[in-house]
Amino acid sequence: MDEAGLGPNLGPFVVAVTVWDVPGPPATFDFWGTFDQVLTNAPGPQEKRLHVADSKQVFQPKRGFAALERGVLSALKMLGHAPRSLEELSQLLTAGESPIPAAEATPPWSVGLPFDLPTEPLDLAISQAWQGECERQNVRLVAVRAAIIEPQQFNRLIREYDNKSLVVSRVAFQLLRSVWNPVETETFVVGDKHGGRNRYDDLLAEVLDGEMIFRLEEGAERSDYRVGKTVLRFQPRAEVHGPVALASMTAKYVRELAMHRFNQFWASHIPGLKPTQGYPGDAKRFRDQIRPTQHQLAITDDVLWRNR
Repeated sequence: MDEAGLGPNLGPFVVAVTVWDVPGPPATFDFWGTFDQVLTNAPGPQEKRLHVADSKQVFQPKRGFAALERGVLSALKMLGHAPRSLEELSQLLTAGESPIPAAEATPPWSVGLPFDLPTEPLDLAISQAWQGECERQNVRLVAVRAAIIEPQQFNRLIREYDNKSLVVSRVAFQLLRSVWNPVETETFVVGDKHGGRNRYDDLLAEVLDGEMIFRLEEGAERSDYRVGKTVLRFQPRAEVHGPVALASMTAKYVRELAMHRFNQFWASHIPGLKPTQGYPGDAKRFRDQIRPTQHQLAITDDVLWRNR
């Protein structure tokens, strides 16, 4: 599991999870070694393999979406999916009954603006090679899922929990629980630390229907727990694990596409408006510039602006 967009005031907060079926004990599975013919977390010049790593390494706004798209859409293709728009991608990633309450209103920038995918011509032939490696190594990508929390939802969760880190943990564990059964099979769950939090057992208990939680280790470097046949680990820089890196890229891809559409919406009403990534400082500049139009369009602050 990993997330994107926790710091900004504008745009969605996204948590993503990738689920893999691997041979042998999952905690010892060598993701990078298994797939070194088709992907890398340290690309060289003229690299042909997929770049899979922390999304902050893969994505640079000036370079566009290509590297993120190639990795995320190649993975989705292995699942038989080829989303043709941001709407299709969002519906695909959030498919199923979500335990997270939906926003009361759909943001106007999410309606009516065509947003085709991929954003530029993209060769996904490497997805076939990746699938071939999976079959040869007896590995299967099971699912790629996400929780996409728009500002209105985020604000409601903040009012309910009064703690930003707690919002992150509860959204992440609700998403995790939608793809994980702790008693069915041996499982290794890895996620980034949620802020400075070291203890997670009390929050895990909220989604576990009475399953026993055994604390193995808690500290700044990692916090480990056992639940049934599952070991859960929370650690800084969790993207060193390939499945977490792909989750990071998925969350970032959704977040950046959403911000691109958000900027398109406002530029259609205010020609020449400088786009924003939504982070504090520039987000305030952007809000000041759109304020008169926001009022004309009757868009409330709660739909637009994340309060923390």
